[in-house]
Amino acid sequence: MAERVEAWWARRQWSKGVAEPYAVGTYREAWAAYPALIRQYHPELNAGITLTQIPPAADVLLLWECDAGHRFAATPEEQRARPGRERRRSAWCPECAERANPRRVVALPMRDAVPAPEAPLVTEASLLRARRPKRAVRLCDKTPALPVGEPFVSECAPAPASAVEDRLRADLFGRVAVTPGRNAVRVARPFFTHLEVWPDLLLPELRIAIEYDTIGRHGLEHVGRREDADRRKDRALRSAGWEVVRLRTGRLEPLGPHDLQLGAWNARALGRLIDVLRDIRGPLMVDAYLV
Repeated sequence: MAERVEAWWARRQWSKGVAEPYAVGTYREAWAAYPALIRQYHPELNAGITLTQIPPAADVLLLWECDAGHRFAATPEEQRARPGRERRRSAWCPECAERANPRRVVALPMRDAVPAPEAPLVTEASLLRARRPKRAVRLCDKTPALPVGEPFVSECAPAPASAVEDRLRADLFGRVAVTPGRNAVRVARPFFTHLEVWPDLLLPELRIAIEYDTIGRHGLEHVGRREDADRRKDRALRSAGWEVVRLRTGRLEPLGPHDLQLGAWNARALGRLIDVLRDIRGPLMVDAYLV
């Protein structure tokens, strides 16, 4: 059960036998990918303990204050997992999120005004309906009937999300002479409502997918539940015979064995990426496609 930060800190002092169980900066890298949470956390609201002294997995209640001035208590895990489908800055604060998308409240009639319900009539049709399994999620029917692992051009794939992705695509295809234009891979199991996934960039002849990850304007991308979706996507690609290289920026930590942490996309980053391609498929195969 989550405990108050003062009690948690005192317990850690006792168990470690020191006045400062975690030095300032110990967990700086773990929190670096969450600038929104760094802004919301204030040591003066949490017994003077800095955020970099708190492990992300600690079951401790911390007091946060959003940019609008709302204060609320939440554990590190709850805050880090807060971003969902919403791409608003308000997603980091429960009160702001509620105001941005309020739930409908339906007024119920008074008890005396509600007539007693009649016993339902049991028929053969009602029994069949009760036994009928729940309807499965309807999959998009636009995915072509291709073998698993086959790359293709999908009409459902989203457009590139940033100018950096366009530059990355131009730089890489200018260096590696593989088939351009593919934007989807057929997978064996549904990924949300599709039997296809859409990596940022595909190298079909090498069977390698490239993803360019940033935290986005409000620190909502590729963190929390979105990171879980990234991991699912990577597993779907690897089970289809592809390898994944994620170019992680904004202090995002690597998710896979071949991921690169980058400060920016430039000529040096391109060289590092080529070296990773060689590590995955071997210099003999990769160098055959270099121009």
